[in-house]
Parts: sequence; C-alpha cells; structure tokens
Amino acid sequence: MDPEVGNGCVQEDEELGWGKSLPVASVQEIVRNDSLCVPERYIQERQNRPDYHSEVSYASSEIPVINMSLLANGDKDELRNFDIACKEWGFFQITNHGIAETVIHNMKEAIAAFFQLPFDEKKKYAMPANDVQGYGQGYVVSEQQTLDWSDVLFLVTLPPSVRNLKLWPVTLPGFKESIDQYSTEIQKVTEEIFAKLSLLMGMDKDGLKMLHGEMKQATRMNYYPTCSRPELVLGVSPHSDASTITLLLQDDKITGLQIKHKDSWIPVKPIPDAIVVNIGDVAEVLSNGLYKSVEHRAVTNEKKARMSVATFVIPSEEVEIGPLESMVDDKQFPRMYRNMKYVDYLRHTLERKMDGKAHTEYLKL
Repeated sequence: MDPEVGNGCVQEDEELGWGKSLPVASVQEIVRNDSLCVPERYIQERQNRPDYHSEVSYASSEIPVINMSLLANGDKDELRNFDIACKEWGFFQITNHGIAETVIHNMKEAIAAFFQLPFDEKKKYAMPANDVQGYGQGYVVSEQQTLDWSDVLFLVTLPPSVRNLKLWPVTLPGFKESIDQYSTEIQKVTEEIFAKLSLLMGMDKDGLKMLHGEMKQATRMNYYPTCSRPELVLGVSPHSDASTITLLLQDDKITGLQIKHKDSWIPVKPIPDAIVVNIGDVAEVLSNGLYKSVEHRAVTNEKKARMSVATFVIPSEEVEIGPLESMVDDKQFPRMYRNMKYVDYLRHTLERKMDGKAHTEYLKL
C-alpha cells in the first residue's frame, strides 16, 4: 500500500520499535469451535486463579469516584479527594467528564463490529512479526508462558502522524471516525487530569504536559470471550501499566476489572458511561512513589463475553523519566528511582510477560 500523503497519517509498514509479541491462537475462535474447551496453556497456577467466593468482593463500593466537572472548576474538596484517590488507591472512576454518550456508544459499537468480523477478515490486521500493534495478544514472549483468555486490537491512536493505518480496519463503516472522536475527547480529559496532577506535584498546571514532549496515546481494545471454567483462567494477568495514566472504558453491565488493594483483589463495579482512571508507572516515577501504579487484572465470565477499551497516555520515546525535583527531599523523601529514557523502559516491559509490579522494581535505585 502506498503511503497516503496530506492526511497526517502513516499508512506504511512502519514498526514502532517497542517490541513484539508472539502469535497465538484466537481465544474467540477456540470458544467458537468448542465452548467447553479450556486448553492447558490458559490454566493459571493455583495461587494465581481468581477467587469467585471471596467476601472482599463487596468492598468495590469503596473505590473512589471523582466528579470531573467539580475538579475542573477548581473545587478544593474534589481536588483533595482526587489527591487521596491517587495516593491511597491508584485507581478511581470519573463521572461528568464531558465525553458525550454518543461518542462512548459509537466507540463501543466500533469495537464490537471489529470482533464480530469473520476470523479471516480480522487476521488481515494481525500483529506483524516485530511489532505490538495490530490484532492478536500482547506480552507473549515465550512458548511456555500461561496465556490470557482474551484477544486484543492494539493501535497507536494519537498523534495521527504515528498511526499505521495498514493495521486499522478502516473499511469497517464508522470505525476510524469513532476512534478519532473518542481519542480526541479522551485527550481533553487527560489534559485536565494532568493539570491537576501537575499542581499537586508542585508544578505549573502545564508542567506534566510539557514534560511529555509529543504525548502519545495507545489504545488497547479487549475482547474477553465466555469461559466454561472462569475460575481457572484470567482475562488479563496481574500487571501495572507502563503509561503515565490509563483511561478505561468498561462494559456497563459486566464486572471484570479487579485491582489489588491492601493485598486483596477488589472488583471495580462499572458505573454507566464512567471512565476508570489509573496511575501508571511513569506517574509513580515522576512523583517519586507518592502516587503508585497499582496491580490489576481481568477475570472472565461463564455466561457473557465482555469488551473494554484501555487508553494508555505515554510520553515521547526520547523523554527521560525520573523523579521530579519538587518530589525529592534528601532527608524526608530521598530519590527512589533512577532516570531512564522512556523508550528503554517501554521496551523492557514489552519484552517480558505481565508480572505484577516487577517492571517498576527495575526502575528503583
């Protein structure tokens, strides 16, 4: 395909240079061919399996909810709630974020339409051998590792100049337009969150945005098929995100996300049209550990398939990440992390399987 000039989009076979993920079978196809089949490679070690009978599951109502309208308008109580949510939970849901219901609906419809395509059609957008963009499964680095019960479509969505449209199902009616609208709106929310984090970390409100250089947005569209033995598998293994922040659009009716809080797995019960925000590894490093990225995972459902959209906000590859001077005090808050070029950290995470908080340990002094 010839590159398209003038629309600001890359349409060549350009690889990101971030890493690769080995090709594996489509879980959606495994279930389609035999709904009772759970191959050995997807069965988790006993200590990693989800506990569907835990009493802790009822604590989900404690997960903070932030009113973005109040936060954006300078409400001091909501800023305090935001600060506490970032420090104590690393996860919160946002409401009144300004993203129109139609934009959210169209995004969900676009993803559903992609995963409803015939398998041979979806394969046209498979991850290339040396890239993590495209259709497949991420973080597969060996033929022996336990696999996640999910399929993904992973695309870099912003800025438009770095998109590889060869991996976008642009022939699917409304797909590109829905991504465009949603990405643009998520960017507005991101900048508002960044402004508040900047102030809390002792910078001007534009500080965090400026530190990122050419900020990028990568979107992971997840499909979790039904599983006849959900107590044996995980939709996504425990991990923290290599982003600054991540914004997640959940299924409104099915709870699948769980976060690790005080050594227990807490389900994040969906609030219709709310967006889940979590602190990523970059924010942990910049804040010198004041705000910590939190381990999270996804579980599966025996009766219903589920979809979600995770948007990762990341710095430019050449940006050096490390604790901000405003967050370091040699006596009270000594430096806990070393400086590293962001792309080097990203490559480090992508060449390893998801493994809890192991990646941030790599950054610690």
